[in-house]
Amino acid sequence: MFPPQFGYRRAESADEAIALLAEFSDRDVRLLAGGHGLLPDLKAGREAPDVLVDVGGVDDLRYVDAGSGAVAVGALTTYADAVESGPLWSRATAFAEAVSHVGDVQIRNRGTVGGNLAQADPSADPPAAALVSEATLVARGSDGRREIDAADFFGGDGETALRDGELLTEIRLPDAGGEDAGDETAGGAYVKKTHPASGYALVGVAAVVAVEGGSVTDARVAVNGVTDPPRRLAPVEAALEGESADAESVATAAGRADEGVDAAAAVSDSYASGAYRVDVLPVHVRRALETALDRATGAAATPAGPPHRSAVADGGDRR
Repeated sequence: MFPPQFGYRRAESADEAIALLAEFSDRDVRLLAGGHGLLPDLKAGREAPDVLVDVGGVDDLRYVDAGSGAVAVGALTTYADAVESGPLWSRATAFAEAVSHVGDVQIRNRGTVGGNLAQADPSADPPAAALVSEATLVARGSDGRREIDAADFFGGDGETALRDGELLTEIRLPDAGGEDAGDETAGGAYVKKTHPASGYALVGVAAVVAVEGGSVTDARVAVNGVTDPPRRLAPVEAALEGESADAESVATAAGRADEGVDAAAAVSDSYASGAYRVDVLPVHVRRALETALDRATGAAATPAGPPHRSAVADGGDRR
């Protein structure tokens, strides 16, 4: 199917992209980055914008900057470039691991971290990791610059906190999942139940766990693929914080994963029913917490980079 006719403008810088969004503020405008979400929607007729603003050549938003206290990722950084960043793995492990699960080689070479977050697909891998990383998303528009907490960014049904005319420019990730803070150590992880054909997450769980003196001092757990929008699992976090950093505590906390998650309202499609997703959620919460805890305590090493996977067998989200 051919998409309806639309206008096309190409931006060479973030400032030019913002100016184009302002110029066409009275039109239906879409931003084109990697295009793996937008182009299929255009072809299927699910999207029919008046104008496409192509930001694929905006190189000033492609970077991973390991600054003091946080790692900043430019919104147009490709998945491939992001997961090759050692500081991202050591300082924001859950987020790096989630990004490494996206797509095959071709998708990772073209798709962008910011595009994934802005698309806000409930089955995408990075959003849950952004939540447990307590990321800050930076947006710029003609009215200036805004910082948005990840907890406030995802609105469900593909909606985000971005306003008309705004461009997502940066994702800032505070140190976690591998960094020491005094006697406290932290570990992060992302695990998923993958649909075998599409690579989408039927269930994806991101976790960050901090340990001091044999006890869990902080636990953050979020899920994607089950709820729309992705969300933190507060009952799991509350059940683990203050408890011993051991397998029994993890199992008890993971057993509360489905509390407050309504199977009737869960994501349900041709890939899997909502009831199935909720049913397998506790297992994947336990696996994510076990991995994060092992990395926090030193029982397992924090990865220094992405695993070596084939383009066919990597089991990633095929966007």
